[in-house]
Amino acid sequence: MMTFISCAKTMTGRSKIQTPFVSTPRFQTEAIQNALAMSQYAAAELESMLRVNSKIAAENYLRYQDFCSETNAALPALLAYTGIVFKRIGAQDFTPDDFRFAQEHLLITSFLYGLLRPLDLIKNYRLEGDVKLPEHNGVSMFDFWKPILTDAFIAAIREQGGTLVNLASSEMKDLFDWKRVEREVRVITPEFQVWKNGKPTTIVIYTKMCRGEMTRFIIKNRIISPELLKSFEWEGFEFDATHSTDTHYLFKNS
Repeated sequence: MMTFISCAKTMTGRSKIQTPFVSTPRFQTEAIQNALAMSQYAAAELESMLRVNSKIAAENYLRYQDFCSETNAALPALLAYTGIVFKRIGAQDFTPDDFRFAQEHLLITSFLYGLLRPLDLIKNYRLEGDVKLPEHNGVSMFDFWKPILTDAFIAAIREQGGTLVNLASSEMKDLFDWKRVEREVRVITPEFQVWKNGKPTTIVIYTKMCRGEMTRFIIKNRIISPELLKSFEWEGFEFDATHSTDTHYLFKNS
């Protein structure tokens, strides 16, 4: 069973957490090319391209200018991203065996790096899927990556039994030929809802927290069977068999 999560917009370049080993991203060459292309833009252009304020644009201008510098340290992806999902995964108390299991059973999307394993070394960046670079003949990052990633993604899932637990945001499907992915492997998408105003409702912050907690649950408990996902419980969220299907597992907080 393979688990799949989204990258985060927020990142750090420092961590005291020790990992048993590190690895090199499979698409490192493409990532460097993407970073070099982004380094050609001024901070004001990045502000518009990335839809960020001037402070974040200036920060990422410097990141891209310094991207290939040997003094610009890289971190394992699981430690570099600092969004809500990654905070909830809580790698600070992982054992070496937890990291090893995660390396084999978890994949992380990246608009710069394509697809990452948890211990792949990456540098800080900011990029969006709809950015179009002249070096890619003007197509979006989604369309740039789709023919590159689809085969690798399917192969990685098959190596771990042919089932994907999709805990990524919906836009990440556009990095792949998703219809082909669904044809060639089993995809299970957990959904998390709370009871609000008399009806089940999806609240983004809770969804992100649950995605991180479920990823942690999978890693810590060495879950390799989707059936065992149904035992996941967190802060009142639990499996709702009545409203679940073979492809969508609903976890509801009532």
